[in-house]
Amino acid sequence: MKRARTLVAVGALIALVAIGTGSASATPAPSATSSAAGAAGSGRIVALDGGWQVTLQLAQPLAVRDSAPILAVDGRPVGAARESADHRTLTVVTTDPAVTPTGTVTLWSPNSAGTRHDNAPRSGTSAVAPALPTPTLGTDPGAAGPYAVIQREYDLGDQAIALPGLGGQRSELRGHVYAPVGASGSRPLVIFLHGRHEFCYGPVQIDFNQPWPCPSGDLPIPSYRGYDAPALALASHGNIVVSISADAINAWDWLAIDGGALARAQLVLAHLDLWHQWSTVGGGPFGSDFVGRVDMNNIGLMGHSRGGEGVVRAALLNLARQHPYGVRALVALAPTDFARPTIPGVATSVILPYCDGDVIDLQGQHFYDDTRYSFSTDNVLRSTALVMGANHNFFNSEWTPGLSAAPSNDDWFGDPAEAPCGASSAPRLAPLEQQAAGRAYIAGFLEMVLDRHPALLPMFDGSAARVASAGRAVVDTVAQLPLSARRDLARLDAHSSAVTNTGAATTQVCAGVPAFFSPPAGGLPLCSDTFDSSQTPHWTQAYLAPDDPTTAVTRLRWNGPSGRLIVALPDGKRDLRGFQALTARMAPDPAFTNPVDVTFRLVDGAGHTGDVPSSNVSDALTPLPGIGFGLPKTILREVRAPLSSFNNVNLADIRTVMIVTNRVASGSIFVSDLTLARASSYGQSAPIDAPRLSIADVQTIEGGPGPHTLRFHVTMSRASTRTVRVFVDAGSFNFGPSSVARRLVLLPGQTSANVAVTYQGNTRDGPDLQLPVVLATPSEAILDHSIATGTVLDDDPSPTVTITNGSGVEGDGTFVHFALQLSAPSDNFVEVVAQPKSGTAVLGQDIGADEIVFGYVAPGDTVGSLDIPIIDDHVHEGTETFTATLLGAFGAQVVGTPTATGTIFDND
Repeated sequence: MKRARTLVAVGALIALVAIGTGSASATPAPSATSSAAGAAGSGRIVALDGGWQVTLQLAQPLAVRDSAPILAVDGRPVGAARESADHRTLTVVTTDPAVTPTGTVTLWSPNSAGTRHDNAPRSGTSAVAPALPTPTLGTDPGAAGPYAVIQREYDLGDQAIALPGLGGQRSELRGHVYAPVGASGSRPLVIFLHGRHEFCYGPVQIDFNQPWPCPSGDLPIPSYRGYDAPALALASHGNIVVSISADAINAWDWLAIDGGALARAQLVLAHLDLWHQWSTVGGGPFGSDFVGRVDMNNIGLMGHSRGGEGVVRAALLNLARQHPYGVRALVALAPTDFARPTIPGVATSVILPYCDGDVIDLQGQHFYDDTRYSFSTDNVLRSTALVMGANHNFFNSEWTPGLSAAPSNDDWFGDPAEAPCGASSAPRLAPLEQQAAGRAYIAGFLEMVLDRHPALLPMFDGSAARVASAGRAVVDTVAQLPLSARRDLARLDAHSSAVTNTGAATTQVCAGVPAFFSPPAGGLPLCSDTFDSSQTPHWTQAYLAPDDPTTAVTRLRWNGPSGRLIVALPDGKRDLRGFQALTARMAPDPAFTNPVDVTFRLVDGAGHTGDVPSSNVSDALTPLPGIGFGLPKTILREVRAPLSSFNNVNLADIRTVMIVTNRVASGSIFVSDLTLARASSYGQSAPIDAPRLSIADVQTIEGGPGPHTLRFHVTMSRASTRTVRVFVDAGSFNFGPSSVARRLVLLPGQTSANVAVTYQGNTRDGPDLQLPVVLATPSEAILDHSIATGTVLDDDPSPTVTITNGSGVEGDGTFVHFALQLSAPSDNFVEVVAQPKSGTAVLGQDIGADEIVFGYVAPGDTVGSLDIPIIDDHVHEGTETFTATLLGAFGAQVVGTPTATGTIFDND
């Protein structure tokens, strides 16, 4: 095992060899199917100790997308893949027992196994979720505000800053500024960060060994200029908006274990540092123009796709600073969530496009789910907004055909005519319609929090109010109100003595669906075994923490009208007069095809009851639309029953809250978060004082055969008076079968703990083992350095390689085959470099004209081949010979005679 890929040379001829230039086109025109480019590549499955290395070699570079590529074996997803520098080789290591060495390797998509997920729509299902009457607000954040807007730009160069995780590469510092004209005083600052997209365009080839800066003749794709709609709206209402460029990260983030999240976070903080300087002492490109005009204690962040995960990480890293900036609002737009951090203390909105063809599983839902109860004094508003008919790309005009400077495409590539997501179907939003919805909900949330604008709360608090500027977009919002504005009656994510069921109802706490990468963790039954997580955002696995249990809910099933889920209210908690609504999150169970409905019931001390049917106040139990490609989704939506609608009960003395199954004869639903809501509020959003969790890298020498232990050290920045919990996982692409998946508990006063990881040593040469260990979903703490790498340095010698004489018969598509023999099997992919020389067989006439050729021995094998093509000249002639000389090898030492003779037998 060698820590660098080193060519072991034979003689001086190695100076003639040029290897690995890896160039490809600059992606001048991504097509509608470019996301699956190269799926018809060649796959290979090689046995490792206790697992399998699965590799797919693509014919074309994989398109740059935000979601992690997933490999499948025989149609079964086995893990998120690491990409090679040229984006043509994808690699996963898995312990999935279903994998066999003869399996077929493909790039996975929800339909790659040949299924359409045709969950039959129930009665009443339409192409767009049917909306009950909702109020339209008079205040519209998408409409132009009172200020004119000036736009400016700064550019400190393509390689202005080094960022972590990118192999020492440097990034641009470039931003587009939208500022209100004539606004007095210090104004809120908002940073926009785009996601992962192609980074250069033009006619020149990209050298994948040095993809950034763009080659001369090409231009950077201006993704950062694609958010004019929300930026202009925010600036016209008095906010300063800066949209920043991250093309260099998009060029290099294949090197980063976390997909570039840390690099993007540090880029955001670097821009905040610039604005701190420019707003206090001035200088830079703007002189004194912004001195005294920027409020660095009132900051909002918006990130799109991997940029969404980046701004979440930025908000967390900001808290580790001695003097953190005042990050108070965060919008994650169609975000990835590879590592499942929590983000307490910052008002957060997660915008989820229903027709997302890139982050198809809407994994950003976890930012909301995981943070809900993660910190006991958290007092902020968090919300999700499900935008029907919206895809991933079109929130950014630079990712939208007809509007972008560079070529762009629609990321949804299902049937164009199939509702609700097909490009030509009626429910699908046109690009400008989608950007109008994005403008309203991005600008609206940030303006509401930063400008303290309570009139906008009904857009985000689950009340389902809309604004005219959002047009015909159907947007379904869910909210967890601040702690001061709610009372949690039953979380319904664990068994509780306060929750019972009677009559024809049964309840069961469940989590997850059939897992892609590993068996589900958490000890709970699956919520369903009939659909996968591309349809279920609450239950999708994070590729860096695939074993971390997903969102737990209660499944309520019934076969008659007498069923009841009952929550008993304790003494002192029975007066509901200070509350406005009873709320819950609900979704129909797709395993049942009949329409479902239930009743909310309050029972007072005198036995009087008041009922409100769910269908009277919410569409949450109406199935969401679509078939095929990741549809329909099953998403918990909000049911909000005003307490004023519960007639004939004494709200000062409510003894029980029930969900009653008296609306339909039988059914099954998922229920979560039964809550009482006071008047809506955005709470107290400010940098939270929480202990920070970190895990440190570790390195060791492999050692001999048998089990060995790596010990990772987890530390906390200070002791806590509360019990701190954090999930520890080894990621989905670790090189070894050992799993460390468990919930780590730090008791009050405890500030450190160790995590032991077992690996198997051997006597074979191979790559250094890189084992990422991840901290995820903390409670009563936040994450700081949350990903560590355990490195096991191989101490086994490289094998030797020899070449034997070869032969072949002239014909169409035939080769002279030289056998390569290793002295021992290796876990490395051994590559030899050889130079053929003419004899009686002449290069370019009898054999291929290449002066340098390559041969290979696969991991685990001891015999490989070097094949040189024979040219069929259709001329009768005698037997001909030539020689092939080994110049060197990667992963092996050349020994013996490095020259072999190749013989061609004539067939004419």
